[in-house]
Amino acid sequence: MSTVPAAHASRFRRGFILAYGLLSYAVFFATFLYAAGFVGNLWVPKSIDSATSVSFSRALLVNLGLLSVFAVQHSVMARPAFKRWLVRWLPQPAERSTYTLASSLALIALFWYWQPMGGVVWHLEDPAARVIMYSLFAFGWLLVLVSTFLINHFDLFGLRQVWLYFRNRPYTALNFGTPGPYRLVRHPLYVGWLFAFWATPVMTMAHLVFALMTTAYILVAIQLEERDLIEAHPEYESYREAVPMLVPRFGRKSG
Repeated sequence: MSTVPAAHASRFRRGFILAYGLLSYAVFFATFLYAAGFVGNLWVPKSIDSATSVSFSRALLVNLGLLSVFAVQHSVMARPAFKRWLVRWLPQPAERSTYTLASSLALIALFWYWQPMGGVVWHLEDPAARVIMYSLFAFGWLLVLVSTFLINHFDLFGLRQVWLYFRNRPYTALNFGTPGPYRLVRHPLYVGWLFAFWATPVMTMAHLVFALMTTAYILVAIQLEERDLIEAHPEYESYREAVPMLVPRFGRKSG
């Protein structure tokens, strides 16, 4: 008789974790869409270049602090040691969803507290140049999204884990692969972010600080990520030697 309530509790637990994963993904996707509008000054109530309200020095300190908080959260929670600690308190299938949710909340805080800084670094007025910049901007966001689907979008953001757990099936790690743009560069997703952050017809001081800091973070994050990839996939070492990191070598066939 005691097995019936236990089975019911198990189904409830799996359903709750699935709902948690779906909620985390929904928050992420809404945040991703807002991020595009935030960086591009498009369609959102507060963007990277909204009207200034505080002094330049205060805005700089606030923005550097927000970017640092996001960088620390994003890097620390991605490390294997932190993941092992986290699953001592959370169910294993919810670990990736928790990372996704925490990253989204860190970005939401950045959007909310971001301080525009005024000042213009460059301003392209030629219509053709503006079209090119906006096209590169859109290309960057599209490349980010496509790159996640090529390496399994749903595993990357935790949906596959909670779905398998809900179906009472064991999780199987993804095999190492190099689809599409991963044959040209090792990190097309980061290439997409660089296009998204730097391609703008109007580069303000706030946007420049954002682009510089996120670029520095990307370069550091790549080193940490590749160290983990080599430990998880020994074949990654030869892949790293054959394929460039961010800039493709056109005219030379990658291994």
